[in-house]
Amino acid sequence: MTTNKLNLPDLGLGLGLRSQHFNHILEQQPEVDWFEVISENFMDSFGRPRHVLKQIVERYPVVMHGVSLSIGNTDPLDFDYLKKLKALADEMNPAWVSDHLCWTGVLTTNSHDLLPVPLNEESLKHVCDRINIVQDYLQRPLVIENPSTYASFRHSTIPEWEFLSSMTEETDCGLLLDVNNVYVSSFNNDFDPVEYLEGIPFDRVVQMHLAGHQNCGNYIIDTHDREVTKHVWELFRLAWQRTGGTSTLLEWDGNIPAFDVYHAELLKAKEFMSGDFNGIKSVEEEDQVVEAVSNPIHFMVSETRDQLEV
Repeated sequence: MTTNKLNLPDLGLGLGLRSQHFNHILEQQPEVDWFEVISENFMDSFGRPRHVLKQIVERYPVVMHGVSLSIGNTDPLDFDYLKKLKALADEMNPAWVSDHLCWTGVLTTNSHDLLPVPLNEESLKHVCDRINIVQDYLQRPLVIENPSTYASFRHSTIPEWEFLSSMTEETDCGLLLDVNNVYVSSFNNDFDPVEYLEGIPFDRVVQMHLAGHQNCGNYIIDTHDREVTKHVWELFRLAWQRTGGTSTLLEWDGNIPAFDVYHAELLKAKEFMSGDFNGIKSVEEEDQVVEAVSNPIHFMVSETRDQLEV
C-alpha cells in the first residue's frame, strides 16, 4: 500500500541494522518488517558486514540511510562518494535512499555531525539544485530527513516545515519525517511541534523515524540511546494519522540493547497508530533531566542558544 506521491511502499515497522545484532538476525530471522542500513557502514566494506547485508537483503526489504551526502554544503558535491553510494544502491536495490537536510563539513573535512542549514530563499535554491543533481546521478528519488537542531540563524526567513514543503515540491523528492527531531528542535528553538507537523506535506512523507533523546534541562540532545519519550510518541500518533500509514523505523545508536528489547520498543508504535491525539505535555513533566552531554559540539551550541549571526 502507498499513500505518497512518489508511490513508494509502506514497508511497515522497521529497525536500524546494527552490527551487534547481525548474528541474532541471521540465526533467528526475527519477524521485523524491514531494516534501514547506514550507507557509509557498507559502501567501503567488502568483508563480513557486506556479506551479512547481502544475506539480510535476501530476506527483508532494506532502505539505505546516509549521513555524509552534505546536501546543504557549499563545497562541490563529492562524486567519489556518490559513485560508491550508487554502486551500493544498484547492488542492494533498496526501497529508497535517504539522507539529511544538513551539511557535514567544509573543504573535504567531515565533521561527523549533521550541521544546520540557514533556511531562506538562497539556501532553498541551492539545496534544490543539489538534490536534482543527486537524483539524476542515482537514477532514483532521494528522500530527505529533517534534522535535529540546537540553534537557529538570524538569516533564516522560512520556517523549516515550509522549507521542506517547497523543497519536496520543487525537486519531487521524498521526505523522511523524524518525529523525535521535530520535538528536539522545537524545544531548542522555541517553536510549536504541532504547528510544524500541521505544515508538513504528508503526501511527500515516505518514512518516519522514532528515537530517544537526552534532556539536559534548558536544551535537548538527539542521542538515539534510550527509549522514546511519551510526548514523542504522541507526536507520532498525530503524524501517523496525517500520513494514513507510512514506513516507520526506530533508531537506537548508543547503549544499544539486546535485539528483543530493541524490537519491543519498536512494537510500542502499534499502541499509537489509532486513537485521538492527546496533546504534548511540558518537557519538565515528561523527561528526566540529566547533566551529561553527548559531545562537546552540542555543549558549545547549547551555551549560545541565542540566534546565530552567520
